[in-house]
Amino acid sequence: MKTDYKSIDQYISAFPISTQKILEELRAIVREMAPGATEKISYQMPTFFLNGRPLVYFAAYEHHIGFYPGAHVIQVFESELSNYKTAKGTIQFPIDQPIPGELIKKIVKFRVEENSSKE
Repeated sequence: MKTDYKSIDQYISAFPISTQKILEELRAIVREMAPGATEKISYQMPTFFLNGRPLVYFAAYEHHIGFYPGAHVIQVFESELSNYKTAKGTIQFPIDQPIPGELIKKIVKFRVEENSSKE
């Protein structure tokens, strides 16, 4: 069933409480590291935009949280992401494990710098 989410709050509220807590934690990390970013729904996923361009996306699934910082980031952080399933532009954080907050902070900081250099 496809839902037409209008906000990140609406998206997060559609999941079980345990998943909501993880999504809110991830959201807080992105907000902390990219305070100038705006929140939107894009491709029916929570998305942060900076300088008019997507910064990161994230989404909840049954067994993982998908984090989408872009393909270049996966290459740059390849060694630090070795414990996680990755694909082109995608990182999967298992839903039954704590999210790696410090790693996510580093990735978002990198994306902010990368995004800002394209102004």
